[in-house]
Amino acid sequence: MTAPANPRRRIDLIDALRGLAVVLMVMHHFAYDLVVYAGAPVWLFTNPVIDIFHYIFAGLFIFLSGVSSRFSRSNIKRGLKVLIAALVISIVTHLPIIDAPIVFGILHLLSFCMLFYGLTRRLWDKIPRAIAPILYVALIAGSAIAVSFPLKGTGLWLFGWVQEGFFSADYFPLFPWLFVFLLGTWAGAFVAEGRLPEWFYTFTMPFFPAVGRKSFLVYLIHQPILFGLVQLGLLLFG
Repeated sequence: MTAPANPRRRIDLIDALRGLAVVLMVMHHFAYDLVVYAGAPVWLFTNPVIDIFHYIFAGLFIFLSGVSSRFSRSNIKRGLKVLIAALVISIVTHLPIIDAPIVFGILHLLSFCMLFYGLTRRLWDKIPRAIAPILYVALIAGSAIAVSFPLKGTGLWLFGWVQEGFFSADYFPLFPWLFVFLLGTWAGAFVAEGRLPEWFYTFTMPFFPAVGRKSFLVYLIHQPILFGLVQLGLLLFG
């Protein structure tokens, strides 16, 4: 049994997963602030286990953004809003007081994906649904392998080939993440059409869905708050 399709309804399970990814992102960024500004041990922010889980939950967030694109009235408007926020973040993070420039972080990536999908949706929708996931997974794996090999060229950092001297405190290039987003749009079609089991649409839990529904706002305000808390802690206890 499946729930009736309703392309405008909120689905708590999707919001909960997005909320979980956001909470873990906030914790990760707080660890970064403690390491960079408070002198905490580096392993608190980066170690083999954390590095793996960081990309798993970032990938989940990108995938769910693709799913949500099936519910959006206008992915182009959505993408432009996220792009403006991404550009503001780039400007702020280049300020001397922050000194952690973000050139192409997750918001930059998502804004591109939303705009790209909004402009090319009909093309991707022509791919047979039985073939689309195989194609996207192959592109994810292939592009991830491709960017592991050095390749020189101006602007290739946009796709994942970084040159000496390039730095972005938050970095999510188009390869392979664009294809993770597109995989999400494929899955989102089934969600929007009400083709999944009823429990998927009726699942509910406290806290995480509420965070997921406000994920964009949380992303915008969490780092200034964390930075302020770290600086306050240094003034009081440093």
